Amino acid sequence: MQYWLMKTEPDTFSVEDLRRCPESVSMWEGVRNYQARNFMKDMKVGDLVMIYHSSCPVPGIAGYAEVCREAYPDPTAFDPESPYYDPKSDSDKPRWFCVDVKWQKSLDDVIPLSRLKSDPALAEMVVVKRGRLSVMPVTSDEWDHITSHFG
Repeated sequence: MQYWLMKTEPDTFSVEDLRRCPESVSMWEGVRNYQARNFMKDMKVGDLVMIYHSSCPVPGIAGYAEVCREAYPDPTAFDPESPYYDPKSDSDKPRWFCVDVKWQKSLDDVIPLSRLKSDPALAEMVVVKRGRLSVMPVTSDEWDHITSHFG
């Protein structure tokens, strides 16, 4: 099993929006960074995900989800009406991929980035060192530390 952190802006799509989706499942589309896309292509069904709220007053981990469908071509890349449309992507040779995630848990209080940064056990965590990436790996030690100490 692998562990991941996926960022979303809560004004656009929050962990609670994921919970309210039919069967609490949603396509995680719109990723337009090659490194983040490659991480998504590495995801397997059953991998666990921290849902991270960004671009908000208190950025941080807001809940948890599980990968329930492995990477497939992101349909928004082919839709000229979508803000994620990419005219250079086509169905024969897709550039962008997405996964489906299923809501597992919403946290009562966001685990703020400031708290993650102040914890020496998380000093090497990708979100602490390179916060701009929208999809990133989390080590099993980091996952265990966060879920056992913060919720």
